[in-house]
Amino acid sequence: MTRTNRWALYIVLLAVVLVMLSPILWLVSTSLKSPAEMASFPPTWWPSAPRFANFTDAISQVNFLGATQNSLTIAFITTTLTTLSSAWVGFGFARLTAPGKKQLFVVLLATMMLPGIVTLVPTYLIFAKLHMVNTYWPWVAWGLGGSAFLIFLFRQFFAGIPREMEEAAIIDGCGYVGIFWRIFLPQSWPVIAASVILSFTSAWGDFVGPAMFLSQDSTTLAVAMATGYVNDKGLPMNNLVAAGAVMYVLPVLVLFMFMQRRFVSGFSTSGIK
Repeated sequence: MTRTNRWALYIVLLAVVLVMLSPILWLVSTSLKSPAEMASFPPTWWPSAPRFANFTDAISQVNFLGATQNSLTIAFITTTLTTLSSAWVGFGFARLTAPGKKQLFVVLLATMMLPGIVTLVPTYLIFAKLHMVNTYWPWVAWGLGGSAFLIFLFRQFFAGIPREMEEAAIIDGCGYVGIFWRIFLPQSWPVIAASVILSFTSAWGDFVGPAMFLSQDSTTLAVAMATGYVNDKGLPMNNLVAAGAVMYVLPVLVLFMFMQRRFVSGFSTSGIK
C-alpha cells in the first residue's frame, strides 16, 4: 500500500469515527448548555460558558442516587443469575445426552426471533397473579430463565473443550456438577465476560420492565430520568436530560473498558472447536 493510499484510508477511518462519535459529542455539548443556549436558533455547537451545574441539578432534580441503587440492584441480580443459568444450560446442551436434545436446542434458538414486546402483557398477568408486581422477583425469574443467545455462546464454547478432560474427571470420581464448577466454568472467562456485559447492559438500559412492574419510589434510573426532568410547565429540560444521560452511561462504559478484552475474546472463541 502506497503512502497516498494509506493516508486516504486514515482520512476515511477518521471520518467514520467522527460520524459515530457525533451523537456522543452532541450529548456532552447539550449537557453543558444553559436554558438560553438550548432555545437559541441556529443552535450553538458548543456552549460559550460550559455550565457544569447541570450535573448537580440533574442529581438533585430526581432521586438520582436512590434510582441508581435500584438500577444496580436489578442489574446485579439479572447479570449474576442469567450468567450462571445460561452457563449451566449451555453445559447441558454441550456435554449431556438425552432424547430430543437437538430439537430442544432448535426450539431454544427459535425463541430469539420472538420480539420481547409480544410477551409483555402475558408476563405481567402472570406476575400479577403471583403477587410479584412492585418487587424484584420478576428479575429473579428472568435471570433463572437464562438467555437463549448466551446459552448458545456457552454451548459453543463448552463444545470445544477436549472430552478427555471430562473423562479424566469422571474416572477420578467427579460428577457432572463438579465437572461444570471445577473444570468448565473456570475456563470460560471470555464467555462469562461477554455474558456479564450483555446482561448488565440489558438490565441497566431496560425501561419497559421497571415502568410496568415497579412503583415510582422503587423504580430504576432510566424511568426516573424519563419522567423527572420537567419544569413547572411540564416541559422537558433537555440540558438536564443530557447531563443525566452522560452520568447514566458511565457505569456501562467503565464495565466495558474493564472487560473489553475478554468480551471480544468470548465472541471470537465461542464458535471455535
